[in-house]
Amino acid sequence: MIAVIQRVSEASVKIEEKIKGSIQTGFLILLGITHDDTLEDVEWLSKKIIGMRIFSDEDGKMNLDLKSVNGDILLISQFTLHASTKKGNRPSFIDAARPEIAIPLYEQMIKQLSKDLDKDIQTGEFGADMKVSLVNDGPVTILIDSKNKI
Repeated sequence: MIAVIQRVSEASVKIEEKIKGSIQTGFLILLGITHDDTLEDVEWLSKKIIGMRIFSDEDGKMNLDLKSVNGDILLISQFTLHASTKKGNRPSFIDAARPEIAIPLYEQMIKQLSKDLDKDIQTGEFGADMKVSLVNDGPVTILIDSKNKI
């Protein structure tokens, strides 16, 4: 499972010209799920995300986590994070999980992030054509892969 975490001052997602989710201070998370991801990946990744200390304290140092700043999450599924570009110019998405695997894990990630953050999170819609807007604060962008825990 891959998560691209962007620290934002605002972010939103539109589907068919209607805002589906929006946040102010927090994380816009793009989530890529592969065929061998499990609930263990969901739990580990959620705790890692919630604990990320990438918000500035009073001294301008990145010492504060999402809860410390009362931040929110906008979670977007993005199978293209598992694109293979080794051959040619057309990416292969063979490593991205099929919907029957990805949807339950995406829904579990929504529940786990909500539980770990202690509040509801905003989401896109799995498989939809989405328009994502954001103001990346910093910019700060972090990539976490649950297969690289060590």
